[in-house]
Amino acid sequence: MKVISIVGKSNSGKTTLIEKVIRELTKRGYRIGTIKHDTHGFEIDYPGKDSYRHFHSGAEMTMILGPDKAAVIKRLEKTMSLSQALDTFFDCRHHQFDLIITDGFKKEKQPKIEVVRKSVSAEPICRNKGDNLVALVSDFEISGYTVPRFHLNKTRDIVNFIERTFL
Repeated sequence: MKVISIVGKSNSGKTTLIEKVIRELTKRGYRIGTIKHDTHGFEIDYPGKDSYRHFHSGAEMTMILGPDKAAVIKRLEKTMSLSQALDTFFDCRHHQFDLIITDGFKKEKQPKIEVVRKSVSAEPICRNKGDNLVALVSDFEISGYTVPRFHLNKTRDIVNFIERTFL
């Protein structure tokens, strides 16, 4: 399974970049899946809704199924690693994804593209290839890195790199 992680500090522009990359890759005919890493916990459902009530009554798993999308809320016994989540929810025998893009997971082993914005941080959190860093995306010049570097606004160049390298 081909996976890349878009990493960076909070408010660095990861989500905006991922949106642009997904749009361009899907225009080129690729099927993309995504996983957002949330280290603080979250609620996808709201108190009072039936599925929320089902889950909070003790159901191990609840699915919300609509006419054009579905969401699964599954109780976890322990924190799941990225590879466990990929095996569980993105099983390629059942789905045909060309690429999975993750938002976060900076401590995992997958190849990483880091977004660094000058207004947020003066330097990357990854250290070249040791963190499996494959590229830097920023709005200022960063020296001391041997990986390819792209300007934040050059989405087509970033997608060309992803296509050449991973697809």
